[in-house]
Amino acid sequence: MSPLGTAAQNQDQARRHNGNNEKQLGPRNPAAEQAEEDSVFPPGTDSGGQPPFKYPFAFARRRIEQGGWTRQVTVRELPISKKVAGVEMRLIRGGVRELHWHVGAEWAYMTAGTARITCVDHKGRGFVEDVNQGDLWLFPGGFPHSIQGVGDDGCQFLLVFNDGNFNEYQTFLLTDWLHHTPDSVLAKNFEAAESVFKNVPERELFIFPRDLPRTLEEEKREVEAGNGPPPDSFAFFASKMPPTKVSAGGSVKIVDSHNFPATNMAAAIVTLEPGGLRELHWHPNEDEWQYYIAGQARMTIFAAGGHARTMDFHAGDVGYIEQSMPHYIENTGKEDCVFLEVFPTHEYQDISLTEWLAHTPSRLVDQHIGTGEEFIRALPKNEIVIRPK
Repeated sequence: MSPLGTAAQNQDQARRHNGNNEKQLGPRNPAAEQAEEDSVFPPGTDSGGQPPFKYPFAFARRRIEQGGWTRQVTVRELPISKKVAGVEMRLIRGGVRELHWHVGAEWAYMTAGTARITCVDHKGRGFVEDVNQGDLWLFPGGFPHSIQGVGDDGCQFLLVFNDGNFNEYQTFLLTDWLHHTPDSVLAKNFEAAESVFKNVPERELFIFPRDLPRTLEEEKREVEAGNGPPPDSFAFFASKMPPTKVSAGGSVKIVDSHNFPATNMAAAIVTLEPGGLRELHWHPNEDEWQYYIAGQARMTIFAAGGHARTMDFHAGDVGYIEQSMPHYIENTGKEDCVFLEVFPTHEYQDISLTEWLAHTPSRLVDQHIGTGEEFIRALPKNEIVIRPK
């Protein structure tokens, strides 16, 4: 099936919008229109001038190196994304993302393959681990680290940073720093001869191919010698985690500091079955940054003051919802829709519309929405999260 829907669905859409007043006589971009049908023909409930809250990674420029490639979606590409930025990266087998660090924290999700990750904390405690598809990691801001593809075909992963202005091409790189430090200073710092540093590259390596690392057990012994490992692992094996919540319409895994102590960024890994609905809700404590892994969906955001907008999402798209703005996500395809919700805060919080109304006096709610108190009293007292078709 096409990610944009079946031919029958597209024909049905055309039949429903064939009025003379709906014709577009001038230039058209059919591919873009198919990918964003809810902007071409918005639901009748949409209103106002809500700015776009979607940006496809496919629009981002790829930087291709010998060891892999990368591209980013930041506030420069998606202006509404002021607090969070995202990076996609692919490393070939043996490909290395150079030893580096940056000011903001790095939350990551493995979308394919296997990677070897390393990190050293502020007390000189070394960390090394292998992560697979569906796993994640968190490197605190300022902690130096690296990533290497070790799967049969390397790996690919998503990086999320708690800074919308983050720039993947302006991080603190080991080779770049040493190249801009005099050999005499390096020799004095390491108590070595200046000739030791004659092979320091004259430009950054960034993403480059190298031999595979030694066994994980051997590298663990090496990096943990002297100071031991960090008290909390920087890796979290979400691929082995049972869902936090399962309903008739799908499931969700919630990962935050309650089950992943090292993280200062919270996340939900959501699976919506065909027709499934991530129920009407909002997040009171932070903005939400989304990444769609598989399938297709539509999302409507209500921005108060009579403003609401619906946009369509496909695999590889980024979505963004500002703090406390209510929204829903509905699977509009024939296959499961899987997406990430990431928040620049250590704790996941949400408020369900249903749960709110269920715990508010039924007479008061009925006086607002006129559904009758029987309907309100019958609402489930606990959050559903995902509704079935």
